[in-house]
Amino acid sequence: MKLKFVILFISLLVILNGCQTIKKKSNEASEKENNRLSQYIGKQSSELKTDMGIPSEDFINEVGNETLVYKSKKYGISCERKFEVNSKGIIIGFSSSGCF
Repeated sequence: MKLKFVILFISLLVILNGCQTIKKKSNEASEKENNRLSQYIGKQSSELKTDMGIPSEDFINEVGNETLVYKSKKYGISCERKFEVNSKGIIIGFSSSGCF
């Protein structure tokens, strides 16, 4: 009986440790992505287009600012990066989903 409990306890520890590792790596990748994209804040949208190419789509949002959307796939996972550009052509914000 004690052997089953010990095996179950060790298995549970291994599983929980694996989840922590995945979470840590995911957070590190998100932080790296945010640091990379934040370099465009305050810069002209032309610089973004030079670095990242032509956006997959663009539209005017509800505030009246242009939104540039870059979509890609890596390892079968969809990645979407959105940049908000004000009327002067300056990037004022971004969001990233599914990117690493």
